[in-house]
Amino acid sequence: MSTPLPDDSPLLAPLRVGRLELPHRVLMAPLTRNRADGDVPNEMQAEYYAQRASAGLIFSEGSQPQRMGQAYPNVPGVHSVEQKAGWARIARRVHDGQGHLFVQLMHSGRISHPHTLDGATPVAPSAVRPEGSIVTWSSPDPDTQRELTTLDYVTPRALELAEIPDVVAGYAHAARLAVDAGADGVELHGANGYLIHQFLADGINRRTDRYGGTAANRARFAVEVARACAEEIGADRLGIRVSPLNPFNGIVENDDEVYDVLVDALAPMGLAYLHVVGTRNQDFVPRLRKAWPGIYVLNTNFEEYSTREDMAALIADGVADAVTVGRPWIANPDLVRRWREGAAENEPDQSSMYGGDHRGYTDYPFLHDAA
Repeated sequence: MSTPLPDDSPLLAPLRVGRLELPHRVLMAPLTRNRADGDVPNEMQAEYYAQRASAGLIFSEGSQPQRMGQAYPNVPGVHSVEQKAGWARIARRVHDGQGHLFVQLMHSGRISHPHTLDGATPVAPSAVRPEGSIVTWSSPDPDTQRELTTLDYVTPRALELAEIPDVVAGYAHAARLAVDAGADGVELHGANGYLIHQFLADGINRRTDRYGGTAANRARFAVEVARACAEEIGADRLGIRVSPLNPFNGIVENDDEVYDVLVDALAPMGLAYLHVVGTRNQDFVPRLRKAWPGIYVLNTNFEEYSTREDMAALIADGVADAVTVGRPWIANPDLVRRWREGAAENEPDQSSMYGGDHRGYTDYPFLHDAA
């Protein structure tokens, strides 16, 4: 037990984000959990998100806008009729709990495997193979008996210049599908080594056309995706997440100049927010905060387990307008109530983070269950 959170805590202050009036500033970070039925959102996922409707805003797990964007087995997509129905069920359940939902669109780019893509080679800005391995299926054939296994990454296929407009259009189609399904908006995943980040990163993007080379060229893909989605659903229903200098998934960035260029290009669009992964001690965090004219959301990634004191300080000190929290929301579907009341928190089960059944997913107790 700890001291109850005072009513005037900056964490509890309401906040307008795009079209939404949020009740507080403790948002739920996007969290891959690998619980979909292949690539279709299911009832168990609807229950999981509904349990956490008290978050100021839920960002869904990263979900592929096109089949070729799927990173891992059992991650939901946002490109088919069946997937739209699954997201509609999730959105209804979250709204029934008075919550808000943004679906995160995550095209994996090179962070995938042919066995996940039914034999197809992953695509990327350039044919640069990631180091390491990935969890995928034991066979590329979906009609055979398959098990999960770990295989080395393959060298991706560089997207042809003529293919890029179709990828951009895929994001816009997914954004429309998500909003038509009932989601309150969409987040573009431009962080953690996936496709948008791959275009931004000078150590991964080795193109010599208008999508490579200079910072402005490397930012071009992200800007085009954002513009296409904003035109489709409205800029105030759209946000973007970035993680400058984050080496996750083999990203190599020699400087973070491209993010200044990106923010300058996105700022006039009137997006709902900018979501940055970083710590207050990294130079780009206050720099991008100053450059961004709208709502600035911060996620401290895995540097430390998020505590209410640290998160409140980020807002009180003006480092961010809101924070996203990951592991505490996984284990505590009533996290804000626990923080308000100074109640003990459930500990997250690391073994059930990625894949499995309801255990470690929808069975974490609420405060009244634990009493």
